[in-house]
Amino acid sequence: MKPGLSTPQRTASARRILASLSLAILLSSLGTSIANVGLPALAQAFNATFQQVQWVVIAYLLAMATLIVSVGRLGDLTGRRRLLLAGILLFTLASILCAIAPTLYWLIAARALQGLGAAMMMSLAMAFVGEVIPKEKTGSAMGLLGSMSAVGTALGPSLGGVLIAGPGWQAIFLINIPLGILVFVLAQRYLPLDRPAAQRPRFDHLGTLSLAFTLAAYALAMTIGRGHWGLLNVVLLLAAACGIGLFVLVEKSAVSPLIRLDLLHNTAAGLAMSALVASVIMATLVVGPFYLSRAFGLSAAHIGLVLSVGPVAAALTGMPAGKITDYLGAQASTLIGLSGMVSGTFLLTLLPVSVGLAGYIAPMVIITSCYALFQTANNTAVMDKIASDQRGMISGLLNLSRNLGLITGASLMGAVFALAAGTNALNTATTEAVAQGLKITFTLASLLIVLALAIAIKDKRSNRAASAQPRTRAG
Repeated sequence: MKPGLSTPQRTASARRILASLSLAILLSSLGTSIANVGLPALAQAFNATFQQVQWVVIAYLLAMATLIVSVGRLGDLTGRRRLLLAGILLFTLASILCAIAPTLYWLIAARALQGLGAAMMMSLAMAFVGEVIPKEKTGSAMGLLGSMSAVGTALGPSLGGVLIAGPGWQAIFLINIPLGILVFVLAQRYLPLDRPAAQRPRFDHLGTLSLAFTLAAYALAMTIGRGHWGLLNVVLLLAAACGIGLFVLVEKSAVSPLIRLDLLHNTAAGLAMSALVASVIMATLVVGPFYLSRAFGLSAAHIGLVLSVGPVAAALTGMPAGKITDYLGAQASTLIGLSGMVSGTFLLTLLPVSVGLAGYIAPMVIITSCYALFQTANNTAVMDKIASDQRGMISGLLNLSRNLGLITGASLMGAVFALAAGTNALNTATTEAVAQGLKITFTLASLLIVLALAIAIKDKRSNRAASAQPRTRAG
């Protein structure tokens, strides 16, 4: 923002910038969720199996997961505005390529390009908040971005269903074009110009390649087989482990590393909590449809309505969560959010069997509302610790930790649910079997949140000790 602006002008300018960033987040989250509902139609249109068409979803998530840190760092080095505009443009053009795809392989490749555009939008939008929004309002801004992400997630399945039933599957991609044009125009008009730099550090190409290899191997290990592990999954997981070692060696010797390993000391707690909590959130999406179908006999339409309660609750909680974070502070709000999530996951192991459908919905509202508070507070806490020239990279890491948590949760929690239910044929499992599966799965989920809570408490104590140390020396 221009330094000569008055306070009302600065406030109006910040609101326009935040509106541009929020719509970019909405567009990328909509791209994540809208394609899932179209898989049956795509299988029919391209005469493909479910295993083949699921790559329409996996390609998008894989591109985001493998490249989101790299594009965030590239934004730090080359300018966030121009790279964000490039991401919006790439996402919009890739949507056109998706809609006109003559073959499934074309569609999968176009979805990977779309995922790259989404990675640019998600990592750079969050990085911009720390740059243009006053620190005392950062929580509210993060809350708004979280709300827009939840709105996109909730809107995707219902909007996709309407579009497929009407114009056809192409419409789920064509809908992105007017939205993309709107976001591009707003971002180009209102985002502040990139600051010129006399000399920019070199981009770490070798680090980018080694990290992309590691993340791709891990993501594929977690997604191939849909929770049923085989030799290929083990090989990919070993490759990911080797990739981590290679990446650390590369970064230690890099002149301008992709990720400064010393920065991870300050952000490791927040990243770990983000991954753990995302794994639990994914459990609600993986386990929910099977449980609601077998335990309550709900139709697909009714299951969709029940599942939309969570994202709607998160969307409605986003802005209040931001204000709570600004008022109470990020660390206190993180503890409150995690404590609420523990309560919700514990209630989910008890209430559905004794109370019925209301006993499923009420804990879900608690879990997702408290998740919105946690995510807002945790993102704020992590970004507040980082210098301006590293915000894109750390924003990418935050989004990466969430995506890896979602991928891990889909595999781990799905496998635990099937194991606890005693069958892989979940579509025909008995009511008692799915009830047992739900109980065991969310008992594990409660333990994961307790672990995240322990990390948060330890991090708070470490920060308190660090802040008290200078005063001790001064005395």
